[in-house]
Amino acid sequence: MSDFSLKIKLLGMLKSQQREAVVNLKKVMAEAQNAANDYGPPRDRYDSFRMQLLRKKDMFGQQLAKVIEQTDVLEKISSEKRLETVEFGALVITDKQRIFVSIGIGKIELDGECYYAISPNVPIYKAMEGLREADEFEFRNETIKIRSIY
Repeated sequence: MSDFSLKIKLLGMLKSQQREAVVNLKKVMAEAQNAANDYGPPRDRYDSFRMQLLRKKDMFGQQLAKVIEQTDVLEKISSEKRLETVEFGALVITDKQRIFVSIGIGKIELDGECYYAISPNVPIYKAMEGLREADEFEFRNETIKIRSIY
């Protein structure tokens, strides 16, 4: 499998994970709302159990908003264009690790290989931003060489 088709596969996997997270969060939000509804109206103005259930639903709502935002970010990545420099949407193969500049969700296992999905806001991205294949950069007192970019 070429690294370019690997980028397409990684992007598809991330999108699938995000869609699954949306479904799961909507489900737990509905369960929290149903639990609050089943509990009935507040017993008094200090009914902490019902408020706890509603806060739980709100917490999941915030997580859902973040996942939807990340999904929107993934939609902006072009899987048809090969990139020449390290930028948003690039799959960067270095002599140390494989990095997909997309959303910050961390380690991903795919076909027995380990990849790291990072956001453009993390320090390692800032260290390699704009570099090309065969360029080297310093990160945490270590010299890292870029082997390829897709």
